[in-house]
Amino acid sequence: MPFLENPQAFESPFWLPEKHTQSIFPALFRKVDLKSPTRERFVLSDGDFVDLDWYVKGKIGDRSMLIISHGLEGSSSRHYVTGLAKKAIRAGMDVLAWNYRSCSGEMNLNKRFYHSGATDDLNEVVDYAIQKGARELDMAGFSLGGNLTLKWLGEKAEKPPKGLRKAVVFSVPLHLSSSSQTLARLENWIYTKRFLSSLVEKVQKKVELFPELAHQLKLSKIETLWDFDEYVTGPLHGFAGAEDYYEKNSSIYFLPSIKVPVLIVNAANDPFLSEQCFPIDLVNSLENVFLEIPNEGGHCGFYPNDYKGFLWSETRAIQWLRDV
Repeated sequence: MPFLENPQAFESPFWLPEKHTQSIFPALFRKVDLKSPTRERFVLSDGDFVDLDWYVKGKIGDRSMLIISHGLEGSSSRHYVTGLAKKAIRAGMDVLAWNYRSCSGEMNLNKRFYHSGATDDLNEVVDYAIQKGARELDMAGFSLGGNLTLKWLGEKAEKPPKGLRKAVVFSVPLHLSSSSQTLARLENWIYTKRFLSSLVEKVQKKVELFPELAHQLKLSKIETLWDFDEYVTGPLHGFAGAEDYYEKNSSIYFLPSIKVPVLIVNAANDPFLSEQCFPIDLVNSLENVFLEIPNEGGHCGFYPNDYKGFLWSETRAIQWLRDV
């Protein structure tokens, strides 16, 4: 059945006893030794840009290509991206890890940013990889990048890119509205504070570039991520507000359309995720979507008890992608 009931698949070290330590420790202290990628600035159809990190051995197309999408305010240099890239390279794959607009260390050019459902950018990146010669494609995503990947897979179901094979995603807020409410809980203040600090700073820089935005974006009202989506994400990207944005971009609504095998791994103790992000009944009615819910792992954590350079999630991802 598509729900893979294997709660003991991942075991956390005893010294990472609960969801917050399991989420935070790898993000702060894990280092990945990986060769520097070839960075390319890719110009989008609207004149803006995203930066691409290529890990390619030989010629593009000689090996399968894994395209990795990072999380909220992450980048292609985050440990969970470079760790998966290293594992994929060892498995004989090439990797393209891309940075969303404004996420590679340089402000993007247009008024808009990125968001959880900005599949137009992902679509252009995938098309470009194919134009460059990629013939066999796998997809991976983390958190926001997982939602983005799943939504894209659903949208491309009837006309998938040539060579699209499988996908794997971790720590995915499948239902954006309820996940936003979960993040707003007092126990999650440290995550909210970190995200908002980075996001608001970016918007302030954007207002310097486009002064007219100062009247449109109500920065003084932002105290939660829901506020940010209500007063920034929505207005900047054509949505009526936060709930309209959530309803139109939550990947849970796109799961029934997906036509390629995809594995969703959400830890039961993920502090970011609501109950709606564990849709066992829905997944059991679908043919191509598989859901795995380990008891532990936190959010984009999965630091294993027997750590030997790779997270459990990285080993699981390659196991899934290589299982033919």
